[in-house]
Amino acid sequence: MATDLHRPLIEDTVVCVRGLHRSLDGRPVIDGLDLTLRQGEFTALLGRSGSGKTTLLRVLAGLDRDITGTVMVPKRRAVTAQAPQLMPWKRVWRNVLLGLPGKPGRSVAEKVLAEVGLGHRAGAWPRRLSGAEAQRVSLARALVREPDLLLLDEPFGALGALPRLDAQAMMAEVWRRRRCTVLLVTHDVDEALVLADRALVMRDGGIAYQTRIGFDRPRTPSDPAFAALRSRLLTELGSDRLAEGPTGDAHT
Repeated sequence: MATDLHRPLIEDTVVCVRGLHRSLDGRPVIDGLDLTLRQGEFTALLGRSGSGKTTLLRVLAGLDRDITGTVMVPKRRAVTAQAPQLMPWKRVWRNVLLGLPGKPGRSVAEKVLAEVGLGHRAGAWPRRLSGAEAQRVSLARALVREPDLLLLDEPFGALGALPRLDAQAMMAEVWRRRRCTVLLVTHDVDEALVLADRALVMRDGGIAYQTRIGFDRPRTPSDPAFAALRSRLLTELGSDRLAEGPTGDAHT
C-alpha cells in the first residue's frame, strides 16, 4: 500500500491525484488515473456502472487506502451517499451533529438544516421524514463540518423526478453560497449539466473525457448548447442510440 493523503501545496488546487491504481480481486478498477480539482469548482463524474466512480470517491474520502499512487486532499472533507444512513433513535438535529467534535449545540444543527430547507424539521424523528428530507439531513450532516471538499455519491439518485429537481436547485444554491469544491458522482447527464462547472467521463480505469460546462446558470435542457453537450457526453458514455434518438432527444 502506498498512500499519501495531505493538503495539496499547489495554489488553488484542492485535490491532486497522480498515477492512482486500485485493484479489486486482482482486476484493476482504477488504472493510472490523474485528477486535479480546483478551489470552488463543481465537478461531475460520469461513467457506466462498474467504471470505478464510487471507488475513486472512497479513495478521496480516505475510506479506501489500499492503493498505489499519490492522492493529495484537504483535511476537511465530507461525504454524502445515496443512502442517508440516519440513526433512527436520534432526532434530526442530533443526526446532523453525529460524530462532530466539541459537542456543539442544537442551534448549530438548526442553522445548517435551514440552509437545506429543513429548519422546521430539526426535532423530528428520522422515520417521519420523506426520502427527500432524509437525503437533505444527510447533506446537512456533511455541510456542518465546513468541508473544503464535498464528495457526493449519487445523493439524489433514489428520488422521484420532482423531488430530484428540487434537490438539485437546493444543491446549486448551497454551492453558490459556500463555494466549496464539490465532486458529484452521478449517472444523470442532465444533472451534471445543470450543476457542474466541469464534467468528467470515467472509462477503463481513468478519465477518458472531460469538458468545461461554460454556459450561464441557471441552465435548461431546452438550450441548444445544453442539448449539444448532453449528446456529446452520452456518446462518450457509449449511449449513441440515446444521444441521437429518433427525435433527436436524449434521455438518461
